[in-house]
This record gives sequence, C-alpha cells and structure tokens, in this order.
Amino acid sequence: MSSESTAAKDDLTTAASAATSASTGQRERQSMTIRYVDRADMAETFADSITGLVFDGQTLRIEFGVTRLDDVKANAPRTARRYPACRLVLSPTTAVELINRMQQIGAALTQAGVVKAAPAKAG
Repeated sequence: MSSESTAAKDDLTTAASAATSASTGQRERQSMTIRYVDRADMAETFADSITGLVFDGQTLRIEFGVTRLDDVKANAPRTARRYPACRLVLSPTTAVELINRMQQIGAALTQAGVVKAAPAKAG
C-alpha cells in the first residue's frame, strides 16, 4: 500500500471519526476511533454518467449510469441506451464530505494542468 493511499485512508478515518463524533457529540462526549477495514472482494461498479442527483433534505441520492452502444447499421445514425448502474444514497454529513473531497480533487487536477479553471464570473 502506498504512503498516499495510507494517508488518504487515515484522512478518511479521521473525517469519519470527526463526523461521527460531531453527530453523537451532543449525546455523549466520548471520543471514538473508527478503523478502516478494506474488503478486497468487494465488487466495483463502472459508470460513465450521472443520470440523477437529488437532495431531499435528509439524503443526497446520486444515480450513476452506463451507456451501451446499439449495433451499428449501415446508413443509419448511431444509437445507444443508458442504463442505471448504481444508486448511491448519502447522509448530509457524508454528502458534504464528498463535496469537499471532490473540490480537493478538482484543485489537484487544475494544479496538474489536467483541467482548466473556469473563469470567475463578474458579479
């Protein structure tokens, strides 16, 4: 396991511990340590699109999709179908953690030159 991977998991453990402590902190003032346990046998799901994103005040629901190309027919436009691949439901605390981590990834990709920063809007 690389030191970056270990650091990321340590960050996840710290964040999860902080989130858990924050949510239970009013009920009890004991600290809790959560240890990350990897599951190498866990299945992965591939997605090439996000087909739905809904926050209902209690949960953030993200539906990921996968596109399957139809058979190519001569003299006909290409067509495809999009199927749901995974529905992920997150608590508000976990949704905020996901947003923060995605912002970190976006900043790292921008710094590496993989993506360009969007110009600031005049307001």
